[in-house]
Amino acid sequence: MVHGTPHEAEGPGAPGGGDGTAGVPDAAEGPGAAGSGEGAAGDPDGAGAADGALPGRAGGLLDFLNVAAVVVDIEGRIVFWSPQATDTFGFTAEEALGRYAARLLLSEENRHRATELFATVMATGQNWAGTFPVRHRDGGARLVEFRNVRLQDDLGDVYALGIAVDQSALHDVEGRLAISEQLVSQAPVGFALLDADLRYRLVNPALERINGVPAADHIGRRPRDIHLDGGVEAIESALRQVLRTGAPLIDQYIVGRTRADAGRDRAWSVSYYRIHGPGGRVIGVASSVVDVTERHLAAAEAERARKRLALLADASARIGTTLGVERTARELAEVAVPDLADVAAVDILDDVLTSRVRPRSEEGPELFRALAVTSAFPTEVTAAADPVGEVAAYGPERLITRCVRTGRPVLVARCEARDLRHIARDADAADALARAGAHSYLAVPLIAHGETLGAVDLLRTRNPAPFDEDDVLLARELAARAAIAIGNARWHQNVRTAAETLQRSLLPPAPPKRPGLRVASLYRPARSANEVGGDWYDVIPLAGDKTALVIGDVMGNGIDAAAAMGQLCTAARAYAALDLPPDDILRHLDRLTHGLEHYIATCLYATYDPGTGRCRIANAGHLPPVLARPGHEPRLLHLPPGAPLGVGGVGFDTATVPLHTGDRLLLYTDGLVETRDDPIDERLDLLLRTIGSLDPSLDDTCVRLVDSMRRPEDPDDVALLLVETERTARSPD
Repeated sequence: MVHGTPHEAEGPGAPGGGDGTAGVPDAAEGPGAAGSGEGAAGDPDGAGAADGALPGRAGGLLDFLNVAAVVVDIEGRIVFWSPQATDTFGFTAEEALGRYAARLLLSEENRHRATELFATVMATGQNWAGTFPVRHRDGGARLVEFRNVRLQDDLGDVYALGIAVDQSALHDVEGRLAISEQLVSQAPVGFALLDADLRYRLVNPALERINGVPAADHIGRRPRDIHLDGGVEAIESALRQVLRTGAPLIDQYIVGRTRADAGRDRAWSVSYYRIHGPGGRVIGVASSVVDVTERHLAAAEAERARKRLALLADASARIGTTLGVERTARELAEVAVPDLADVAAVDILDDVLTSRVRPRSEEGPELFRALAVTSAFPTEVTAAADPVGEVAAYGPERLITRCVRTGRPVLVARCEARDLRHIARDADAADALARAGAHSYLAVPLIAHGETLGAVDLLRTRNPAPFDEDDVLLARELAARAAIAIGNARWHQNVRTAAETLQRSLLPPAPPKRPGLRVASLYRPARSANEVGGDWYDVIPLAGDKTALVIGDVMGNGIDAAAAMGQLCTAARAYAALDLPPDDILRHLDRLTHGLEHYIATCLYATYDPGTGRCRIANAGHLPPVLARPGHEPRLLHLPPGAPLGVGGVGFDTATVPLHTGDRLLLYTDGLVETRDDPIDERLDLLLRTIGSLDPSLDDTCVRLVDSMRRPEDPDDVALLLVETERTARSPD
């Protein structure tokens, strides 16, 4: 804007006395120094005209500052008045044109100084810039930044151009620019401005340090030219998305490496947002980058600790669910994969499993039995491991041997070829480990009650992180829990083996050949996770070609139950020799059982006389026998139930059942029919249907009955005694 200031008292025509004070914009080459429009500079994003000129863009900085232009002639009269001058000074063009600028715009006390400045500009042609107070149409005074320039037309006439900006607006812009510059240059946050082609236009010192590239080397280049990490494509895609949609992306998490620290990963929180000019024109996209590596590491460690706790909780629920050594070893391996290792193997010292005491030598090998090998994915590592169930001798150079002998973990954070040879069973297996990418190894001993039972081997192939001390602590905790479970399972297995051995030694090795009878028997112990019960059967020869058939079940399990069963079995044989009726035999056994502390038993005692074809049976709380007669549906024999042995004071009754040639009589214990989920009546009906469809072989019938009626997880023993009557010389017609 023009700031005309001739002396008002000197009237028109006086030298220098016109109203023509030159305008005074800011002395600094600021925004007001440019022309009032942008038609000359043009808009780099606009479409070019035919003559190469570019249209001006609305909403630029000059529009924001509202730059005013006023031209006065040599006498100080206003000959040009821009629309922005009306906004700045309040006077319309009609009110201003032709009037002396000093008289219109200046108070009387400022006109002399303005006249001097005007005269200097007009006489010398030197520009003047500065701040001058002007009078607004509303009567108030305002400070305006001026820049005054002398102009000359083609006729030689001289004019003064004043470009003016309201000082408050200019200071507002300057303040914002200063604040922005300080924020950008001094902030610890990395900042960059990229244009629509994703080329850097501005980079602050913080981002310069983060990227490890001088700010000047950023300018004109794209992120892909600056960053090392392969994830730069995702960064540029996000920047283009923000440019396209205008929706900012805030607090995006990036982990990678830059030239400033190429040796390790760092983490940053980045935000992208589109930048607009005052008129809404898209300038580009800005990014802010905050280094959050320490927070990332803390969060990663917290997440790792959470996963460790979750893994331990999972281990508590999954390891030791049974009393089986092999099952517990599999559970340990399955828990360790994939959260701790890619491949896990559990090997137990063979003398621990067999309960043999073998002297150890530091020079000799150790015998291991492989119990479990588990992988997170198909890999030839599992084939390179020792086959499950086989025994292998591991020499002192093997790392697992060192582990069990020292009772301490063996950690090889980064495996080399020589390490793999000490891990694998042979050279071919070591090559397989190398091909699979095995790069980190950890062996942890299984120690229970001060005894080393074996070790768990852990390998990482796809997981790039090497095992560290935190992994050692976690693996030791898992191994300790598994070792206790394996130790308990081994103890239980030893006790069970002793009980089963005792029980089998008390059962008849093979049913004797008896007149008028074909006899088959079967004893099937419960699965290894359960203790042996007190089921028994016996076939006892009696006088006169008669035969006693006995089956019973001592309630309880373990060695004590087997021992109680042995006493009852022995007593039954002794009483049978007296040739007493079945109910008397049960009465004697009841008194004996009553003296066995904490034990009761069910029992069926039957005698068969081939001469009469009669079977006399007494029942002490046992399940009813099954009679299968040719040409008839199998049926249960409904006998007087009686009370179990050991209750005491209860009588027993003997029932007589006639048997014909070819009849089959099945005596069995409750393990054949009882389950936790099914009603006993339904199971007995199933037994009748099953026995009616089996083949002529008694032995095969026993096996198929058990296989058909029992499930692998059923927890009880089962004993069967199956007899079929035959014709003899003494048999009745």
